[in-house]
Amino acid sequence: MTEAHSASEQDKSFIEALEAFELAPGDFDHRAHLRMAYAYLCEHDATTTCCKIREALRGLLAHAGIEPSTKYHETMTQAWVLAVRHFMACTPTTKSAAEFLEANPELLDTRIMSTHYSREALFSNVARRSFVPPDRASIPT
Repeated sequence: MTEAHSASEQDKSFIEALEAFELAPGDFDHRAHLRMAYAYLCEHDATTTCCKIREALRGLLAHAGIEPSTKYHETMTQAWVLAVRHFMACTPTTKSAAEFLEANPELLDTRIMSTHYSREALFSNVARRSFVPPDRASIPT
């Protein structure tokens, strides 16, 4: 949780729509995942944020008739929350996820996790079900 950053009204509406299962899973791209992490981290610590994201995404998938275990990835969720939290700590005040991502475009590169994880570790069945720590380089805190 940080006071230097805040979610915009649009970010808050996005979270409300997510939690009400009003978003289509197919429209939930990488930017949307980052927006979700940013908005939750504006109000909560990383542990609570991960719990809220897990609940929201698994619920959204189930609501859409998709078995959550086939799509949801625990290590990816936690690793991206840690990355967003790190960039928030290194970024001056922002008033929205859009402003935050504009200041940190490197987060939009999904390959950033390959500096922390080998492909084998990140895409293992174990990593999908539970958090696996990075096997290359730790994610800065």
